[in-house]
Amino acid sequence: MNMKIDTETLWLVGGVLALLVGATVVGQFLRTRMRGGEGLKTVQNLNARIKAWWMMVAVFGLAMMTGGIGSVILFGLTSFLALREFITLTPTKAGDHRTLFWVFFVITPLQYWLVATGWYGLFAIMIPVYAFLFVPIRSVLGGDCDRFLERTAKIQWGLMVCVYCVSHAPAIIFLGIPGYEGQNGKLLFFFVLVVQISDVLQYVWGKTLGRNKIAPNISPNKTWEGFLGGITTATLIGAGLWWATPFTPLQSAGMSLAITLMGFAGGLVMSAIKRDRGVKDYGTVIEGHGGVMDRIDSICFAAPVFFHLTRYFFT
Repeated sequence: MNMKIDTETLWLVGGVLALLVGATVVGQFLRTRMRGGEGLKTVQNLNARIKAWWMMVAVFGLAMMTGGIGSVILFGLTSFLALREFITLTPTKAGDHRTLFWVFFVITPLQYWLVATGWYGLFAIMIPVYAFLFVPIRSVLGGDCDRFLERTAKIQWGLMVCVYCVSHAPAIIFLGIPGYEGQNGKLLFFFVLVVQISDVLQYVWGKTLGRNKIAPNISPNKTWEGFLGGITTATLIGAGLWWATPFTPLQSAGMSLAITLMGFAGGLVMSAIKRDRGVKDYGTVIEGHGGVMDRIDSICFAAPVFFHLTRYFFT
């Protein structure tokens, strides 16, 4: 599917670039003003995040320019890397290696092939039904029953969150929305922008006004002030971007609220897994952001909700 590069798309891209330029200028200014202490560490972390955002926006923009297939490939590779981080963090045994081969090199590509071909009927059930049944069958043939349930559950959970949930993001491009044909790239852009800017704004509000922690044992940096400020601001931004979507302003606000709440929940759940494993990040591949999974944790939970709300109410 080819996506139209129209005036609205250019406005979206231009707005994101303007935000990045502004953030870069502010970050460099703050760096010159800070002499040391906690404030300098915060500014350094902020600048590392901004640098990483430039890289991620460039990659995402390139995928969008290549059309629907480019986006499917991008998210497919993202799922592969995220699943690798998840399995590394929740290690399995040698008896699971053949199962993992099927998971990485057969099931994951097949899921994204189903997305690219628009085969919704199988795309929606392939992992939660057929892969769910296949994984324990293939593992039990290895003959190792030590901690079998735990090992199988890790693989199944990794498949669900890293592949199945994430694959709903590029699937947005292939939704048939009346009166919106050829414009679904903007809807994917809208989704990613609102979810990710909610994360950024929760961080900014939390650092600025945060006092009361939500779950200090799971994610010490998440505060009620950051949560309320970030969710509210991102929802308002989403409502203001209704012109790039098939939604009315009120519908756009509702969709934005739903995905920002789910994004927050995703971040909290994935943080709980990290704390359970005793690590700070899933990886170090993205400077300032940790691993791939650290960057897409909110998308994992928000993508299926946004996809199905859009499919149910607007197609």
